[in-house]
Amino acid sequence: MSSPPEADLSTDELFARTLQGDEEDEGAWFAIWQLHHRGGEDVFQRAAAWLQSSSPKERGRGANILSQLDFRHRPPERIARFMDALLPALAKEQDAAVLAAMTAALRHLGDDRRGVPALLSLREHPDAHVRFGVVMGLSRFRDAQVLQALIQLSRDSDDAVREWATFTLGSEAREVDTPELREALVDRLSETHVKIRGEALLGLALRKDARVLEPLRRVLEGPVVTTLDVEAAQALEDVSLLPLLLGHREAFDEEDEDHELRAVLFEAIHALESLAR
Repeated sequence: MSSPPEADLSTDELFARTLQGDEEDEGAWFAIWQLHHRGGEDVFQRAAAWLQSSSPKERGRGANILSQLDFRHRPPERIARFMDALLPALAKEQDAAVLAAMTAALRHLGDDRRGVPALLSLREHPDAHVRFGVVMGLSRFRDAQVLQALIQLSRDSDDAVREWATFTLGSEAREVDTPELREALVDRLSETHVKIRGEALLGLALRKDARVLEPLRRVLEGPVVTTLDVEAAQALEDVSLLPLLLGHREAFDEEDEDHELRAVLFEAIHALESLAR
């Protein structure tokens, strides 16, 4: 396989390309990815300098580049240098798009807690993209103050914020089990957004919370299920759900291209059949 053309560009050319188009421009993100791979002191220094730029676009791209720079080998002292560059910039940033990039970058910078106070201070920011970045940045931590913020964000008005916060509480933090966390997941069972509801179902099933059985049964009785719904059925380990899963297997269209759902469904059926023996 030949290398992509961006691999042959100079570092100057790659940095310039990161500024093309809007925030989601595919070519810009491919250049950022190439810089992540290229790594090195020169890329770090340039990205760090951009964090102090007068241009919001450069400040945001500086955070995007630093977030996963040298991702294949980042000893703690290297990540600490990235944090040393990012945190002063975050403390004074006012632009919402840049704040979103900087807060999201913290998710990729290890378990350094120095960014937590800044993230907590932004959890009620008026821009949903910033609040989404806050959820991402907080998702690595499990202390009570962070969990309370994530519970608050699981009730956010923005779907993406609620979904990521519910996912973090339900699955990513599956080792945490408190009454408050469970209640936050129960609150999301009434969601019309199927992915958020699915994350809540799975989070409660992983904790073997009996309150999830009937809501999960009602979902599985419907004509369409998601991977999350099936994973919840497997996690709950209640064999009374097996006939419903078998019904979905029988209804599965052989031409259906959702290979992930098919694999998860067959795995869940095998697991519950093993329990039923």
